[in-house]
Amino acid sequence: MHYEGNMIRPPSEANSILLQVTVGCSHNKCTFCAAYKGERFKIKSDEIIKEDIKFASKYCQQQKRLFLCDGDAMIISQKRLPGIFRDIREQLPWVNRVGVYANAKSLMRKSLAELKEMKELGLGIVYMGLESGDDETLAMVNKKGNAEDMIEQGRKVREAGIKLSITVLLGLAGPERSSIHAIETGRVLSAIDPQYVGALSLMLVPGTPLHDDWVSGKFTLIEPEQMLQELGLMISHTNLSRGLFFANHASNYLPIKARLPKDKEETLQMINAAVDGKIALKPEVFRGL
Repeated sequence: MHYEGNMIRPPSEANSILLQVTVGCSHNKCTFCAAYKGERFKIKSDEIIKEDIKFASKYCQQQKRLFLCDGDAMIISQKRLPGIFRDIREQLPWVNRVGVYANAKSLMRKSLAELKEMKELGLGIVYMGLESGDDETLAMVNKKGNAEDMIEQGRKVREAGIKLSITVLLGLAGPERSSIHAIETGRVLSAIDPQYVGALSLMLVPGTPLHDDWVSGKFTLIEPEQMLQELGLMISHTNLSRGLFFANHASNYLPIKARLPKDKEETLQMINAAVDGKIALKPEVFRGL
């Protein structure tokens, strides 16, 4: 495989074939993210992609899923992207699901009809980074798109029949807008109604603008108990028809896996118990990205 730069994939794609079709992220300006810093975004050539698919056809026959790396595969034009999926279907007929990262910018470029076409060609799940449903927080961290953009694009993915997994980031708004961030994020998640939500806890990475703001005192990182309170408020304002809400990433202080709405009250009780000190939190030494 012709891998370049930092390879990033969702935890749930750990056993998938990783086919790198882009390098880096087309936006790459979020102040909290260090994943692709220093990498110039590019779309790989059809020749390289075809070679890697051919390689996978020989050496990846036990893997039933495939993930298109890196952070922005959906930015590829509709003139090229279906051809990649057709090559995957032809050369890797045992693959039963293809997953991608996507953001509001790339999804805006795809019509509902085009997303339905991708669904027919094997696109089974889209991972979208919402981070926050609060427009002021989104603007503060230089995230592309506002809350209504996120709702529109998320709903479009769902309408196309593609599974949607959304990531949100606890602590991103700091202490001043923590409650607003939690409530508005719950509102946006409810409006989109994804199958999966993954809540991560903010970890400041040296070299990022947000870390610099923390060092200079412009940004305050909330305490673990405040993170949990924010999570509880977010879940209380999240109404999914039938979805899984995860907070079991390595960055989180309290591992949670809840099916909403069924497990909402039990989950909120567990969070309150942790805030009250009745449940031990994960030590800082065991947290990570």
